[in-house]
Amino acid sequence: MISLSDLKKFKADGRKFSCLTCYDASMAKAMEIAEIDTILIGDSLGMCIQGRDSTLPVTVDDMVYHTAAVRRGNQHAFILTDLPFMSYATLNDALISAKAVMQSGAQMVKIEGGEWLSETVQVLTRNGIPVCVHLGLTPQSVHVFGGYKLQARTREAADRLIADCKAVVEAGAAVLLLECVPAQLGKEITELFPEIPVIGIGAGVETDGQVLVVQDMLGLTFGRVAKFVRNFMKEQAGETAIVDAFKAFHVAVQDGSFPAPEHTFQVEL
Repeated sequence: MISLSDLKKFKADGRKFSCLTCYDASMAKAMEIAEIDTILIGDSLGMCIQGRDSTLPVTVDDMVYHTAAVRRGNQHAFILTDLPFMSYATLNDALISAKAVMQSGAQMVKIEGGEWLSETVQVLTRNGIPVCVHLGLTPQSVHVFGGYKLQARTREAADRLIADCKAVVEAGAAVLLLECVPAQLGKEITELFPEIPVIGIGAGVETDGQVLVVQDMLGLTFGRVAKFVRNFMKEQAGETAIVDAFKAFHVAVQDGSFPAPEHTFQVEL
């Protein structure tokens, strides 16, 4: 099983690592077979699994349920779990929420914010809970940002983000995740912290790891697709391979070609 120490060694050795979101045991097993390095049980499940408009309604109980399912399906990857919206608003909330997801199988929690999270990071770390801090575009603050937009577009804004990174790292953050920031800034931050693995999503190629939402990279996002998404399913098996399989099943049931004799138990009764 990959550990935080392994991620740090990957960075030291210049070895990039992979990360995908995951929410269930069967997909987790597929990722184990594919040797994906890191899995994020993201509060993105609110949109991908629950069909909501944002991540905001997701609860700690949701995260616990899906973390446990993923851990049962995968014994290879390092597992991070999001603490959802308002579940770490106070230090006590953060400890209670983090305890729940760690006991369900997470190896690290991820929280969204900047310098203001420093005390939370310090308290969690002191209590044996490794922390990843998510900066840049933070979906739990989508209403503050006014939408899903590129962050740190100016040098001044980039310097503020760097200051936030320094503050949370000094407080004990073990991993940083940068979303939707200029590639130059992703490179700067990755180089600034030689002992802190930096995961990027829309943050350029120079970060230590890359994460995508699994539905995005499989072409199962049926709406606007972010600029940083690459459809790997299209490249491997055709643009709508999974959807085509669903269609084929539907037609085969309708026309009677499924189940065929080889799918049927033939017993004289």
